[in-house]
Amino acid sequence: MTMPLQDTVALVTGASSGIGAATARRLAAEGATVALVARRRDRLKELAKAIGQDSGQALVLAADVTSAEEASAAVEAAVAELGRLDTLVNSAGVMLLGPALDTPIAEWEQMVDVNVRGVLNVTHAALPHLVRAAEDSPRRVADLVTISSTAGRVARPASSVYNLTKFGVTAFSEALRQELLAKRVRVSVVEPGTVDTELTTHLREEIRAAAQRQTESIQPLRPEDIADAVAWIVTRDRRVAVNEILVRASEQTWLATVPPTPPVGRRRGKRYRDPSTSAIG
Repeated sequence: MTMPLQDTVALVTGASSGIGAATARRLAAEGATVALVARRRDRLKELAKAIGQDSGQALVLAADVTSAEEASAAVEAAVAELGRLDTLVNSAGVMLLGPALDTPIAEWEQMVDVNVRGVLNVTHAALPHLVRAAEDSPRRVADLVTISSTAGRVARPASSVYNLTKFGVTAFSEALRQELLAKRVRVSVVEPGTVDTELTTHLREEIRAAAQRQTESIQPLRPEDIADAVAWIVTRDRRVAVNEILVRASEQTWLATVPPTPPVGRRRGKRYRDPSTSAIG
């Protein structure tokens, strides 16, 4: 039986864990040969082995996407080794929450580097190859998918720079979508809510504890749920462009904006939430 992505090549960043790893496995299951890009080579090797055991094919490319040189080298290596590039999934990302007055500038810089510059570096290197793939592929279409967030739709206290990065990549994607329409390169964003990944492990201890309190009452999404959304986008017929998918845990609601005050506790006789976690997911 012919698989939807048979004879195509996909490159997935952030493939060493979470949504990136799940997406790589799902695209391989749909028939794509997958180039795995992340910094942790050992994790990538484990994932490539797992994909191979499921009869898929994967190429390990350890790279730091915040470096334009490494990002470009990874894309070119994928094309040189695998012959083409039909699908790009920008999944590398980091979330470092906290009130602006208390946040080290290094955390802001890290989010901009990974969430914005990383997307720009890989996308810039990949675009010419995606255009060529759309021209000569039997499917006559190519796909560029970026993992954004619900934080790219609604701004919250203590999430200012994370919001900036996710609103930014969503706007970037929409502009690219309009530019690339005639070239049959579809551009899409997926906006996950709360997902059970390593994302919160990068938070400072006190922020992480508040985040866990916020989400402990709901069942979070799994990385595979987001991989399903990506697979849905890239396996559509060329006449269909799914440009945006919002995916939230079924119990997740928007949180009301609250004043930037101390952690969860009682104030004026009422319960309130720590604003430093109001943008989780």
